[in-house]
Amino acid sequence: MNGDRLAQKQLYDAFAGRMYALSKRYAKNITDAEDIMQESFMKIFDNIHHFRGDSPLEFWVRSIVVNTAIKFLKKQKPWTHSGDIDAYQNEISNDEVSLSGMNYGQLLEMIKELPDGCQTIFNLYAIEGYKHQEIAEMLGVSEGTSKSQYARARMLLVQKLKAEHGLDDESVRRK
Repeated sequence: MNGDRLAQKQLYDAFAGRMYALSKRYAKNITDAEDIMQESFMKIFDNIHHFRGDSPLEFWVRSIVVNTAIKFLKKQKPWTHSGDIDAYQNEISNDEVSLSGMNYGQLLEMIKELPDGCQTIFNLYAIEGYKHQEIAEMLGVSEGTSKSQYARARMLLVQKLKAEHGLDDESVRRK
């Protein structure tokens, strides 16, 4: 496919929408998301010959986009101020806020408002399904930092949900 513009366009058209949404989850702004997309598709086009077909093509494309986003974010090191996991876990304990009245777009906007480190680790853990050990290896941080950033992200999201949707403690239920 190297140099085959028609095949590249077809591949791009097939995956661009979903991969752009993925890029936006990691980026703080449209420009960064577009940079991640451009770099990702350059890597995809340059390395398509490495795709072995062991998994669906979308999984391979998705992994390149996630890895490109991580590389982009690693330059900024947004997770260096991790804090103590116990402080965040005590804050949120086992409370869960109901998301029944929210749509996907609203939730993504709330996630984008998180501090960079929290946003990245929340995306990797809660949405992409990576384990904290894997996240730590990907980002070059300790597993404790990953856990702490995730706990902080959850606490901040609970606070945002309560504040933005007028929820009180009765709207929060125990697990």
